[in-house]
Amino acid sequence: MSKDTTTTSTPPETPRLPAPDAQPLTAHASEYSEEGFWHKVSSVARKAGQTALNPALRMYFAAQDSDTPVWARTTIYGALGYFISPIDALPDFTPLLGYTDDITLMAGAVAIVAAHIKPEHRARADKVLKRWFD
Repeated sequence: MSKDTTTTSTPPETPRLPAPDAQPLTAHASEYSEEGFWHKVSSVARKAGQTALNPALRMYFAAQDSDTPVWARTTIYGALGYFISPIDALPDFTPLLGYTDDITLMAGAVAIVAAHIKPEHRARADKVLKRWFD
């Protein structure tokens, strides 16, 4: 003979987080644009170096290509949005480590969308980098 040992209890109330304030989200809206991207890239070119800018430019040119699928563009824009964001896990002005988080995130994004970065995207990125660094 088995005893029924189940008990009924109500789950605890799940705490609800307050709705996010739209102010912080819109405060930097102008920086999440094509102009914001080029401003960030040009202003940090020397500090960030080719290591950070090469994948950023390759992904940028891939995102501009109409053949790139929406999911890949979304991934690219997310990575580039983090790159140009004024809020980082490691602030960009931190000596030696400032762009480490940006480079790591972009490397992951490049790995995900690599099949959609065409030779012409690489060539355009290399041309821009050559103009800036040579």
